[in-house]
Amino acid sequence: MKEKLIRFMYGRYGVDSFGKFLTGFGFAALILTLFLPWRLFYLLAWAAIIYAYFRMFSKNIYKRSAENQAFLKYTSRIRSFFWKQKNLMAQRKTHHIYKCPSCKQKIRIPKGKGKIEIRCPKCHTTFIKRS
Repeated sequence: MKEKLIRFMYGRYGVDSFGKFLTGFGFAALILTLFLPWRLFYLLAWAAIIYAYFRMFSKNIYKRSAENQAFLKYTSRIRSFFWKQKNLMAQRKTHHIYKCPSCKQKIRIPKGKGKIEIRCPKCHTTFIKRS
């Protein structure tokens, strides 16, 4: 069975970021229509899911790849914001992040060093904080 699926998908585009977004949006919209009786939203949800599957089984790889690149370009600011927030949360386990009082530059200091004097690498202002 697995071999048949692999043979069927050979030469087809498959799943990418835009397809995952369309599928997730479609299913979220379908769940939302259970609570809100909006017929247009219901049709939009099914259209998104059908288009996601059309893209997945498409043999026009160049066109689907261009659509995905346009989607990634359009959503790059949103994705980078969430990536930065995730990175900051991971760093907060081992480091303190302070802002320089004069230039507002973020400075990362390791935890557990006690009361230390911090020198800003940008404006060379010194200030004392607990790490």
